[in-house]
Amino acid sequence: ATIPTIGFNVETVEYKNISFTVWDVGGQDKIRPLWRHYFQNTQGLIFVVDSNDRDRVVEARDELHRMLNEDELRDAVLLVFANKQDLPNAMNAAEITDKLGLHSLRQRH
Repeated sequence: ATIPTIGFNVETVEYKNISFTVWDVGGQDKIRPLWRHYFQNTQGLIFVVDSNDRDRVVEARDELHRMLNEDELRDAVLLVFANKQDLPNAMNAAEITDKLGLHSLRQRH
C-alpha cells in the first residue's frame, strides 16, 4: 500500500539540459481548492487516477476537466497515470480513457 500525498511535496529533477520542478499535490477534497496556486507557468500536468476506484472516476473526470479549463493550463501537456493496474478489478487503459473523457480533450486548443 502507498501513502497518499497530504498537502504537497516539491522536487527538482535535472535530466540532460532540462530542469523539471515537480509539485506532487494531494487529491483530498479539502486540498483541491489550493491546486490553482500551482497553475502559473505549468507546462505539463501528470494526473494520477486510481484505476481501481470505480466509484470516484466521475469525480476524477470532473476535477481533470475543471483544471484543464483554467486559462493558465490551456497550453499544458497532459499525461494520465492510471495506478493500481495490478489489482484484479482495475479499469484498463481504454476504460480509463472513456470514463475520464480523454478523447474530447484532443480538440481543447
